[in-house]
Amino acid sequence: MPSPLSFRPRSGSIPDSPGVYRFRDSHGRVIYVGKAKSLRQRLNSYFADFAGLHPRTQTMLTTAAGVDWTVVGTEVEALQLEYSWIKEYDPRFNVKYRDDKSYPYLAVTMGDDFPRVQVMRGAKKKGTRYFGPYSHAWAIRETVDLLLRVFPVRTCSAGVFKRAGQIGRPCLLGYIDKCSAPCVGRVTPEEHRDLAEDFCDFMAGNTSRFIKRLEQDMRAAAGEQEYERAARIRDDIQALQRALEKQAVVLGDATDADVIALAEDQLEAAVQVFYVRGGRIRGQRGWVVDKVEETTPGELVEHFLLQIYAEGEIPREVLVPALPPEPEAVGELLCEQRGARVELRVPQRGDKKSLMETVARNAKESLAQHKVRRASDLTTRSKALQEIADALDLDQAPLRIECYDVSHLQGENVVASMVVFEDGLARKSEYRRFAVKTKEGDVASIYEVIKRRFRRYLEERSNTGELTPEAGDDEDVAHGPIDPETGKPRKFAYPPNLVVVDGAGPQAAAAQRALDELGVDDVAVCGLAKRLEEVWLPGDDQPVIMPRSSEGLYLLQRVRDEAHRFAITYHRAKRSKTVKESALDGVPGLGPARKQALLKKFGSVKKLREAGVAEISEIPGIGAATAEMIVSRLKGEGQ
Repeated sequence: MPSPLSFRPRSGSIPDSPGVYRFRDSHGRVIYVGKAKSLRQRLNSYFADFAGLHPRTQTMLTTAAGVDWTVVGTEVEALQLEYSWIKEYDPRFNVKYRDDKSYPYLAVTMGDDFPRVQVMRGAKKKGTRYFGPYSHAWAIRETVDLLLRVFPVRTCSAGVFKRAGQIGRPCLLGYIDKCSAPCVGRVTPEEHRDLAEDFCDFMAGNTSRFIKRLEQDMRAAAGEQEYERAARIRDDIQALQRALEKQAVVLGDATDADVIALAEDQLEAAVQVFYVRGGRIRGQRGWVVDKVEETTPGELVEHFLLQIYAEGEIPREVLVPALPPEPEAVGELLCEQRGARVELRVPQRGDKKSLMETVARNAKESLAQHKVRRASDLTTRSKALQEIADALDLDQAPLRIECYDVSHLQGENVVASMVVFEDGLARKSEYRRFAVKTKEGDVASIYEVIKRRFRRYLEERSNTGELTPEAGDDEDVAHGPIDPETGKPRKFAYPPNLVVVDGAGPQAAAAQRALDELGVDDVAVCGLAKRLEEVWLPGDDQPVIMPRSSEGLYLLQRVRDEAHRFAITYHRAKRSKTVKESALDGVPGLGPARKQALLKKFGSVKKLREAGVAEISEIPGIGAATAEMIVSRLKGEGQ
């Protein structure tokens, strides 16, 4: 593995101008492509402080064996060259967008002699116009079925079309007037192409002129007393209106925009796009991207715009959650590709802001579903557990993982959570939470919680001994790992193979110290630091760096995030309860039990403040004098 210093260019040899650079491996393959306003500053940053770089960047540099660059004149040229190189070389360390599922499109093969309307997936072909994407193929077919009344374009395959021409008889759609039957010469190729172009215009959003034209024809037919033709045209108008109703109106009729939103975590990001044409949502599409390098939302947006719009249709307006680092250059490039003005902006208010929030919710849901699909795959879970075992040098895969996190607000209401994953899946019935007694910081809190948890494990494992619970513990201590009354395992009966704590070396060392003092020597310990996703082992000076794309790191992150969520939920509930009870502090004769009884009866301090003396006196243990003092205190605070 070559050292980055072995191929570091001399600083004076790197030009101080805009350009695009390529890192290559020992086989000459391009592994990363980047652009910079100043090539000298950007490339020097890779070699100045290797230890301070992102772990993924470190991996890229140790994989690389050389770097070269090309100088360009402007930032727009740099964007263009960067995209063309990414497309040409497909570098492994660049961000790559992949569909989170295969979306169907409505396609019209305008390149054929007799254009055909069909549902298509996969790569786009030249000479074909595409509309969508749509969430479901059936939604396209319903729309097409309605539109064929007005635009009877061919929908049959090449084989069916050729066979009908040979026998001189059209298919069923030709007999029910949902196809103009060009196969048997009912219309000329020119007339059929006009129908296909009208179909495309309607799908592109130019709907009003067709409805107005049909309304004029209907009135003319009725004036000429051709009532059957007028009724047929009326039905055609209704078919077009039903097709329009299937697409939600969200913005003004003249609005053509793509609305883009992101949802991300440390390792992945989901992108959702709603396509708005003529003020209506014509379709949506989603991507999921592995964050193979540390990127901001603006940088993700830039990568997305360059990759997706390089060959696709660009609307007049592109709404994004964050502007790219170089919005002017990206906007200019989009304008060049479209051949007209493109407005790139972040919506701040109104209907567009509301629609952006809707798209963001879809992106968040898409990322959650992607995680569920990834976590539910048995092969992936097995691979993740084995990768963790290899990285931590464990004898076997950690089938049971427990993760601990501490939550507090400036040292008050300190709580901790314990979540359990078995075979890579959350075991929520095994989750536990702790009210932490120590006030000496996160490291001391981790030590306390680990010691309490494994002390309980040792108590419940013993069939003969019984230990007294520590002050403040909520659980009853009993003999044996199985409760004789329920036949179920006790709450702390089973030990994990691996303990994960949220934090770095000090937290991991505290957890290990607690286990050592209890004599527990068959449980592995590690810490997971949030900033760089580093895995820390007790006593080690350097972290274990797992590949950012590894399933093992992905599982550890999920476990850590779940522990954080569970701890935050408990902390908020405890803090809310404390705030409510503090409003009653200082009332003589009102202890914790009576405070809880009052809050349980009235639900909140606000409702208690609205209650009278007689109503409060109904609480057992609270007399009229105490009730008057409560009312007096709360009324005084409310003024």
